[in-house]
Amino acid sequence: MDGTLLNSQHEMDPRVLSLFETFKKKGVLFAAASGRQLYNLENRFPTIKEDMLFLAENGSFVRYKGEELLLQALEPEWVKHFILLAREVPDSHIIFCGKSKAWTESNDPRFLAEVHQYFDRHEVVDDLLQVQDDCLKVTLCNLDKGAALGSFPYFEKYTEEFQVKVSGKIWLDISHKLANKGRALETVQKHFGITPEETMVFGDYLNDVEMMKQASFSFAMANAMPEVKEAANYETLSNDEGGVVHILERVAADL
Repeated sequence: MDGTLLNSQHEMDPRVLSLFETFKKKGVLFAAASGRQLYNLENRFPTIKEDMLFLAENGSFVRYKGEELLLQALEPEWVKHFILLAREVPDSHIIFCGKSKAWTESNDPRFLAEVHQYFDRHEVVDDLLQVQDDCLKVTLCNLDKGAALGSFPYFEKYTEEFQVKVSGKIWLDISHKLANKGRALETVQKHFGITPEETMVFGDYLNDVEMMKQASFSFAMANAMPEVKEAANYETLSNDEGGVVHILERVAADL
């Protein structure tokens, strides 16, 4: 979504909806794979969401037509551990990304403005340790130093046991070791009997790397990070140049 299908103003090319209808008639499934919350993703596609796949929360939660295809939550003891550690990170804000909604302890206006963009269901509480919900990931937002410098160093030692992903300039996501967009896509492929040779993906950030390896037609955006370009088999235009639509229109012309 961000940096890929959406431009820098978080807008989606209106041609996407007509392309969706074209692909739907040919039996092609369309999926949104993102670090965003499921409910936020669904609301970005109000007219077609009933026919779409959603790989939400960096692949922790996959749903299609109301059916859960995958739910990969963190163990409660590790959720507590990561929240306590996150409280030690200067100038950062914590989000408990639950199955039902997102939870945070911060009332900072700048932070909440970011939360509103990506989490349609959210609530401010006094203590995240008291939240009772499946935790899909613990997210840190560092508005000033950014995720790579401000948050990641505190969690770097957990990269072997968990998914610790810089998923945007200010966002760091900690999730289950098995939770990533690549495994989520693999789950979808097995469910529908789709091969990597029948799969096309687009991405720009580090949380897209595993997904690139799960599709023969993997495209890195021109604005993608070097690691994503290295993992992808192809490259397209930037998100502000309509790189996704550029490729999809070429494919649609050959259907």
